Amino acid sequence: MPALESPWENARRELPFREGVRGFSVILKRNVSISPAGLACVFAALGVAALAIGTGFALAGAWLILPFAGLEVLLLGAAFLLQARHASDYERIELDHGRLAIDVAQAERVAHYELDARAVRVETHGRQVVLRSAGQSLALGRHLDDASRAAFAAELERRLRT
Repeated sequence: MPALESPWENARRELPFREGVRGFSVILKRNVSISPAGLACVFAALGVAALAIGTGFALAGAWLILPFAGLEVLLLGAAFLLQARHASDYERIELDHGRLAIDVAQAERVAHYELDARAVRVETHGRQVVLRSAGQSLALGRHLDDASRAAFAAELERRLRT
């Protein structure tokens, strides 16, 4: 009997380089499968279910379950906040007029970097794409898988040299 293959097994993530008049722009983001509002609904439903089960056991005489149900809801809330905090992280790379502008957003912080595109060297070190220029180094591609990271490094190198 033939084995079933997953259609996502060999799927490549396309890098959306947007062409500009004098350069390009690309945004690298996390692959988030559910919106923060949808995730809040899921967590709320789990919390209500845990509290309802705990209340049912407490009414049946096992009152000690209710504090643990409350602790479970608190931990679910903490997990939601931790996930929601990083759901919109991104890296924006733009080339315009020989300047490479990079914005890196992590949680509530956005860092902006500008590099001279002619002096930038693109290197790959394990799970990072490192841009080096004039004593600065910047790691990118943390939201990409290994194959997409390698393709991104090669494409970025090619576009910087043309």
